[in-house]
Amino acid sequence: MPWYACNLHAGMLSMIALNPQEVAMAAITIRNLDDDLKAQLRIVAASHGRSMEEEVRFIIRQALSRQEKRGGLGSRIHSRFAAVGGADLELPERKTKARAASFDE
Repeated sequence: MPWYACNLHAGMLSMIALNPQEVAMAAITIRNLDDDLKAQLRIVAASHGRSMEEEVRFIIRQALSRQEKRGGLGSRIHSRFAAVGGADLELPERKTKARAASFDE
């Protein structure tokens, strides 16, 4: 049996039926979206056979998955050199103890 959640937003009362077996999904509102940008989004979504809402989810998912794959600076440097066989560097033996940098003149 569904239960009802009430949400008061900008002076409007909306009632949303929630099914306890379904996982509640997050929602966002994008304000100040350029009319031209919205029109482009509508056209791109239609060309992919998706709603504008689904197109936005797809774009966000793609952007964030690319960012996760990039990794940090060290990972990106490693992957760049690993692609060409790596680099073996001879590190000189340290003869003095490491010290903090001094920026005083």
